[in-house]
Amino acid sequence: MNESGNAVENELRSRNLRMLAALAGLFLLPLAVAFWMYYGTDWRPVRTVNHGELIAPVRSLPAARLPAVIPDTAPAQLFHRRWSLVYVGDGRCADACRQALYVMRQTRLSLNSEMDRVDRVFLATSQCCAREFLAHEHPGLLVLDATGTSANSLLGVFPANEREQSLFVIDPLGNLMMRYDVRQNPKGLLQDLKKLLSLSHIG
Repeated sequence: MNESGNAVENELRSRNLRMLAALAGLFLLPLAVAFWMYYGTDWRPVRTVNHGELIAPVRSLPAARLPAVIPDTAPAQLFHRRWSLVYVGDGRCADACRQALYVMRQTRLSLNSEMDRVDRVFLATSQCCAREFLAHEHPGLLVLDATGTSANSLLGVFPANEREQSLFVIDPLGNLMMRYDVRQNPKGLLQDLKKLLSLSHIG
């Protein structure tokens, strides 16, 4: 091959190498920038995986046998058979209580075929209880009298601040794991419950 042929071949080889280098740069540059931003700076991506307040680490609920108000008897394995939505508050059930129980009821109904995997529980901490209202407006709600000293260890696990405005999520292993402000859009609670039920093989 003459010198001109070698020159053309070298030029083609050089052009191909430049093209490969450019393509490699297109793929590697974003990775390098992301790597530098994550490990070389204080920046971290904002991750929103749930709408409620995640309680971390989860809090294991102690065993407690509380008197049942509605229905007449409580399940033997309280908080250890299904997912549970729990409200903790005054048994007279004033406005904040009624709003929380309404959100609880409607959220469970919106789960459709999955709603039987979720229990609704009201732990009445005083003035127990507005039986007629609770039985009429919230059929299927488990109301427990938590006014006695035997309930203290159980109630102590639930965060006390803004408790009357909160709904709590307990997993089928008896772990308190999330809290929701019922004054916020209840769709967030529904979305998180759907996600939990779809990922869970228990309860």
